[in-house]
Amino acid sequence: MNGDKPLIYRLLLAVDIQAYSRRNAREQLLAQWQLDTALQAAAAGVGLDRDRWLKQVGGDGELATLPEGVEAALVAGEFVVRLAAALREANQSAERGGHGARGGHGDGATGEAPPRLRIRLALHHGTLTEGPFGPAGDAPIVVQRLLDADPLRRLLADDPGRDLVYIVSDTLYDDVVRTGFVSLPATGFEPVEVTAKGTVFRGHIFTGRIGGAARPRGQGGSGDGSGDGPATGARVLDFPALLHA
Repeated sequence: MNGDKPLIYRLLLAVDIQAYSRRNAREQLLAQWQLDTALQAAAAGVGLDRDRWLKQVGGDGELATLPEGVEAALVAGEFVVRLAAALREANQSAERGGHGARGGHGDGATGEAPPRLRIRLALHHGTLTEGPFGPAGDAPIVVQRLLDADPLRRLLADDPGRDLVYIVSDTLYDDVVRTGFVSLPATGFEPVEVTAKGTVFRGHIFTGRIGGAARPRGQGGSGDGSGDGPATGARVLDFPALLHA
């Protein structure tokens, strides 16, 4: 029935552009190019080939299944840091009137800078199988529910200076983030529970400010090297409301 496709265990990444539907067509196209460029830059910066990712794309984002053997700690840490940096660069370029990505600069009509590219990002690892319309199984559902979590949306909406909000599943946090091999500190994450369609999904949102340069590959621990606090340039927020969302 599944075309002899096996059940596989993979790392999944889901990303979504904030307020995409409020943009006009030109701004939507620019946002797509900016996001694609940022993802490409972040992946290349940590030695990953996005052409090998199985991508289910939509106008405002994508769900990607990463290849077997990808280092989860690398994606959960350094990739995210580099993605945040690529987003800052794209937005600063757009504000200066530069191209920032394929599709031109400004809005082409008024000369004003386009809306900032601000995104939500979710990571999870679990089982799935390939289907004709994308991956099937629990893992794709979990990562999408976490991506749509209200606390994650609120964190982005309530902090205009933040271009990226980031959540990992409960299992990915326990299996990977807490090991100390991730270049973002485990202490910078806050637990959340979200209920969708009668099911509870648990994750951990990074409430610190993702800043500073990414650490070289092979160097684990926290971003400041101490293992006791947030990464360089991070600001951990007091966010107890997340626990009750």
